[in-house]
Amino acid sequence: MTILFFALVALAVCALLVLVHRWLWIRLVRDTTAPGALTRRIGTALTIALPLLSVAALTTGRAGAPFWLQQTVAWPGYLWLAVLLYLTLTMLVAEPIRALLLRRLAHRVPSGAVAGPPAPQTVPRAAAPQPAPEPDREPAPASVAAATADPAAAGLELTRRRFVARAVGGAAAAVALGTVATGTHGVLRGPSVRRVQVPLAKLPRAAHGFRIAVVSDVHLGPVLGRAHAQRIVDTVNRTQPDLIAIVGDLVDGSVPDLGPSAEPLRGLSARHGSYFVTGNHEYFSGAQQWIDHVRELGLTPLENARRALPHFDLAGVNDIQGELEGSGPDFQAALGDRDRTRAAVLLAHQPVVIHDAVRHGVDLQLSGHTHGGQLWPGNYLAELANPTVAGLERYGDTQLYVSRGAGAWGPPVRVGAPSDITVVELASYQA
Repeated sequence: MTILFFALVALAVCALLVLVHRWLWIRLVRDTTAPGALTRRIGTALTIALPLLSVAALTTGRAGAPFWLQQTVAWPGYLWLAVLLYLTLTMLVAEPIRALLLRRLAHRVPSGAVAGPPAPQTVPRAAAPQPAPEPDREPAPASVAAATADPAAAGLELTRRRFVARAVGGAAAAVALGTVATGTHGVLRGPSVRRVQVPLAKLPRAAHGFRIAVVSDVHLGPVLGRAHAQRIVDTVNRTQPDLIAIVGDLVDGSVPDLGPSAEPLRGLSARHGSYFVTGNHEYFSGAQQWIDHVRELGLTPLENARRALPHFDLAGVNDIQGELEGSGPDFQAALGDRDRTRAAVLLAHQPVVIHDAVRHGVDLQLSGHTHGGQLWPGNYLAELANPTVAGLERYGDTQLYVSRGAGAWGPPVRVGAPSDITVVELASYQA
């Protein structure tokens, strides 16, 4: 039954994508080019090739394809998904504008009129008899009869309809491409640093000002590689944290493919060490191999475990995706026998486990997973599945901080949700 449900969902999604691509082809290719023109052939080829590249980008990793092939299809395939989103949104907004312009032009220019200077009139010597008009034949619409010259297309005559289609489609494409380009630049530039002060009632005065660098959702893979990891390490180390917490979704791939990309993590430096908990994507990639590998890189995995630091307890739980492998979160193992007079900070990839954290007396939970929505309006969808999408919120006596993440999944693009590394500064009420 579950397989049938997912098959039906996949079929519905594919059908929707086919319809969207056909609609965009009509508006941006067919309506803007002449039949048989080279530009129409190129546009049609791209309409077919780009979605196929997107499917390849989404599936080659899971299918075990060679890493070089994953890298080859990832950039164009994933970027097209982002362009497709904003091109569809802008074209939906442009559709009523297009209809309005066509209606106004139809009223402004008489049917049968042709733009440009009128042709000289000559009087024939003998006027040939003209056939009687056919009463049932409608006159040609003004949008077809009126045309204007297009210098860029080597004198190709454009109807008003084609001119409007080019103007509206060009503006929509420019907005979509500009949005994606800006969002891509933000990801490749690297995450910014956010600083948040979190007061904890049980934190002693001696721990006031303790700094935790929270890193989530790096997503090293066929798109973001070693250079991105190095940018993150450099940014984290500049903040001079007391402790570094990597809260899941570090990678999208296997250790043989991405081990070199993760190598810069060896350079992370903090007085009380660097800690790691799994995210759902680690289980897609092979969680145990990455738990073993990050340990080799100098990070300490917290697998449903706790470390007693000088002034508070630091605990970590596995991601809930691990339940499919029999290694999901175990709050009792991580927190069950601790001294509740001490403050407790929990590392958990997904914010949805906050209610378990509340029941076990956690003072602060640090999470990621949501990416802050990553691509607007994705934040509204993220709100449906997560108690907090980004930032700090309180649930009873427990506070939850959710990072927007330091990388990006799928398209290396962020719109309305810039990447960040958060320095959480713990504050004592006694200070």
